[in-house]
Amino acid sequence: MEFKHVSVLLNECIDNLNIKKDGIYVDCTMGGAGHSKEIAKRLSGNGRLICFDQDINAINVAKERLAEFGDKVTIVHSNFENIKEEIEKLGIDGIDGVLADLGVSSHQLDEASRGFSYMNDAALDMRMDNRCKYSAWDVVNEYSEEELHRIIKEYGEENWAKRIAKFIVEAREEKSIDTTYELVEIIKKAIPKKARIDGPHPAKRTFQAIRIEVNNELGVISKMIDDAVSIMNPAGRICIITFHSLEDRIVKKEFKYLSLDCICPAEMPFCQCDKKSEVKIITRKPILPTAEEIEVNPRSRSAKLRVAEKK
Repeated sequence: MEFKHVSVLLNECIDNLNIKKDGIYVDCTMGGAGHSKEIAKRLSGNGRLICFDQDINAINVAKERLAEFGDKVTIVHSNFENIKEEIEKLGIDGIDGVLADLGVSSHQLDEASRGFSYMNDAALDMRMDNRCKYSAWDVVNEYSEEELHRIIKEYGEENWAKRIAKFIVEAREEKSIDTTYELVEIIKKAIPKKARIDGPHPAKRTFQAIRIEVNNELGVISKMIDDAVSIMNPAGRICIITFHSLEDRIVKKEFKYLSLDCICPAEMPFCQCDKKSEVKIITRKPILPTAEEIEVNPRSRSAKLRVAEKK
């Protein structure tokens, strides 16, 4: 299918990156290459853009969409948690900006066979990187009831997590749960009908939780931020778009930690940690999409952009 992805907060990201024409920039989540293309347009022949993606479909499409920029763009088939290692492999000493658009892409949701969506019937997969053997099937069929309860509660923020976990375990005693629709039906049975009225799709939070677990989406954010800042030139910007409170909380917390000069307890008479502030927070409150953008792209509704600058 065609790789469709509408770039969220596009103008806001480009403006906040403060792109220098001869700079070196990293798009941690290339996807459909919407953000990447706009960054590349603003670079001279001496500038460079490094694009990361773990999805081979995105890699193949982006090679065509970014072909016009030639050697100015380098595509890396890897998770952005490897940003420091991969940048060093390329012989680059410092970067001038980083952009990360977290979460699942529109293409991944829309391509039914990937198993990301509760709206299409498909094998339970949800892998962003199909080189990984571990999939949603393994989580649903192999995790204990306690483990399922934990991830659905923690990553899905689902009030009915305990009941959903119980129903999943009971169902798989008869046969393995192999498809998205089989899982959806189990979730619907677990959530009382009165609790499903006027709310989001009953499977939305559970699918989010399983997807996050399969791809370790939350576990790699802090490392990426720390590593990106460690190789960033002074005045370089890091721009991160999040789509739910769990991601946003991590980004906000990490930016705050990196901005602090000292983390010693308040009762300490003098600093003993020797921690130095590494970034200045540019967005005290996150940048949100305009009403016009939400109307054109409803999936942008929950997006938040946070920006920090290397000191």
